[in-house]
Amino acid sequence: MIQKTLKEALSKNEYPGRGIIVGKSADGKYAVSAYWIMGRSENSRNRIFVEDGDGIRTQAFDPSKLTDPSLIIYAPVKVLGSKTIVTNGDQTDTVYDGLKNGLSFEKSLQSRMFEPDSPNFTPRISALLEVENGNFNFSMSILKSDCGNESSVNRYTFDFENPRAGIGRYIHTYMQNGNPLPSFEGEPELLELDGTSIEETANSIWENLNEDNKVSLFVRFIEIATGKAQTKIINKN
Repeated sequence: MIQKTLKEALSKNEYPGRGIIVGKSADGKYAVSAYWIMGRSENSRNRIFVEDGDGIRTQAFDPSKLTDPSLIIYAPVKVLGSKTIVTNGDQTDTVYDGLKNGLSFEKSLQSRMFEPDSPNFTPRISALLEVENGNFNFSMSILKSDCGNESSVNRYTFDFENPRAGIGRYIHTYMQNGNPLPSFEGEPELLELDGTSIEETANSIWENLNEDNKVSLFVRFIEIATGKAQTKIINKN
């Protein structure tokens, strides 16, 4: 698999949709996670990220312009003990409840499928980070339709144990812009994470997302040795 820089991975795709990056900082000290949303319609662009306890939620920037909250208002990030859940939909709650009830990340998501937004059938992408006792591991998942078939779902889970410093994995909803939007294919992309600070990493991601379509960005650095977290949110609105 070809390892890309953030610029190579992000700037060449006009519309990756929603994206998740997870990995380890270049200095090996931090578990890094990032999640962003993009939008082509007024309804999708009318959003911001706000902090909600240890996590975040989406919120309408202008409530008077909100037309359909069903797939755009949700909690993308929740924390359960040493575990951080990052997803592109309300399956954040599904994973959170499943983990509380003793299910694994993969088992928790078996009750869900792609989004009911024909003809795109947007994939549900999710990540689970665990930072505990000086160790960091993570998993990523994608639930997608089988070649655009609305009655067939494919579920893929990828586990990353003891990730290397300066390396991230990137999963996003769409391969590129289009009508309908083509779903992500393959395993999470291999990225270089050369930033050692949350500001540097957040700015690098934000600057390389398409200017017209980017909406909001969340980045979190968790110190692996202590579990202490730093959060950065950038909203276009």
